[in-house]
Amino acid sequence: MDDHQTLVYDASDKILGRLASHVASQMLTARKAGTQQRVIIVNAEKAIVSGPKKRVFGKYRSKYELNHARKGPFFPRMPDQIFKRTVRGMLPYQKNSSGRNSLRDLRVMIGTPSNLRGDELPDGHQWGDLTAIEKPLPLKFVRLGDISEALGVDSTRWSAE
Repeated sequence: MDDHQTLVYDASDKILGRLASHVASQMLTARKAGTQQRVIIVNAEKAIVSGPKKRVFGKYRSKYELNHARKGPFFPRMPDQIFKRTVRGMLPYQKNSSGRNSLRDLRVMIGTPSNLRGDELPDGHQWGDLTAIEKPLPLKFVRLGDISEALGVDSTRWSAE
């Protein structure tokens, strides 16, 4: 397929579920229309999950501890992998190949790579439209980076920026 474009989204201060569902539906509609649409999400550690801190940490801790530590199935601890897993939950990943192929076109990154900084993006890349999911920050929320720290991930990888 020669007919593809890459959308770039900044997850800073965006609600995880809203952004994930927006990206999933956009990727599925593009896949069903016959175009290949790649999506890059930057600053995954700055995405937010709404709710009281104690409840959110408890929910993610229980997901992480749900299964056997060595045999799996495994729940990710890194913020980029948690984000990707959230998008996967909104795709028909098990049922048909459109969801599985859509997930292959998704890249989630911690921080912002140097080629995607600033207003100028490389050729074939454009900023995704987030006006449909723009909402003010909720009163109680937790950042995805803080959830990863609570699950035991060393945060020095993404706090240097």
